[in-house]
Amino acid sequence: MSNIRKVAELAGVSVATVSRTLKMPERVSPLTRDRVLAAVEQAGYRPNLMAVQFRSRKTRNLVVLVPVIANVFFARVISGIQEAAQAIDYRVLLCDTLGREEVEIAYAELVRAHQADGLIQLRAFDPFSSSGPQGEGLPPMVNACEILDVPPCPTLRLDNRAAAHEMTEHLLGLGHRRIGLIKGPQGSPLTRERIAGYEDALRQAGVAPDPTLLCRGNFTLQSGYDAAGQLLGNIERPTAIFCENDEMAIGAIKRIREAGLGVPQDISVAGFDDIPFAAFCDPPLTTIAQPAEAFGRYAVEMLVAQFAHQPLETAHLVLPHQLVIRGSTAAVAR
Repeated sequence: MSNIRKVAELAGVSVATVSRTLKMPERVSPLTRDRVLAAVEQAGYRPNLMAVQFRSRKTRNLVVLVPVIANVFFARVISGIQEAAQAIDYRVLLCDTLGREEVEIAYAELVRAHQADGLIQLRAFDPFSSSGPQGEGLPPMVNACEILDVPPCPTLRLDNRAAAHEMTEHLLGLGHRRIGLIKGPQGSPLTRERIAGYEDALRQAGVAPDPTLLCRGNFTLQSGYDAAGQLLGNIERPTAIFCENDEMAIGAIKRIREAGLGVPQDISVAGFDDIPFAAFCDPPLTTIAQPAEAFGRYAVEMLVAQFAHQPLETAHLVLPHQLVIRGSTAAVAR
């Protein structure tokens, strides 16, 4: 591989000028910049990344831990991360952890070992908690999407309790009183917050929460399908079903139709996330929209601010949600 001295010879400039052109092109004249870049191309020069990393102590790698990459919402968050990272010349090292703590800890060690500059975690688990000397500061990390109770760690989240409350109010406003809830994974902060918002709205409307109307899911199509079947088996079936994500809602709609019932004529169905499929399923899905790509972009910005030791305007950012009303919900049938 040609070295930087060859580039300098071809361009007729010093090695220092080549280095300055590659690192700070705005600091050299356009004519010099064009000559150096032409020489770089002619020589086939590529910087020695190991040497650059050694001098700068920056790898320009970001580790991203995603619990389920097949989940459409997480895929949108990753898209936002990738967009923001590429804009500042960072690479994304993505790990589909399937929620396995040992995998998350292993990837977090890339940051401890200075093979990556920081980490973005998409679920409520601190992979640094069991590694590193006691008392050592937390490496650069941002938690996005779920609340992580690690005080030094910046977090991004939605007010899930308020969002679930708003959706339940929408269904109550349509006259529904028997509202089923298909929950997310047990132990998830998102699940707990959305249950709390649902129950808050019921109580405020004078409706006692009914445990038989709560079914466990895991944010997959199949779990929504199965849970809807369980709710349909109740002696008095629900007139509406609120699912804690859109994929479960789409699965629930399939199961309801297989039972010979119509959506929303017999049962209204609502979701959460506003994934792209939500507007195109039949009927289009009423849901809570949350800015998935913005989660990713803000996570990168907050992480890079830690690298630069810049103060954050807030270490715990709450992003807005929006109730999107479509054809899957309607007034209760009389």
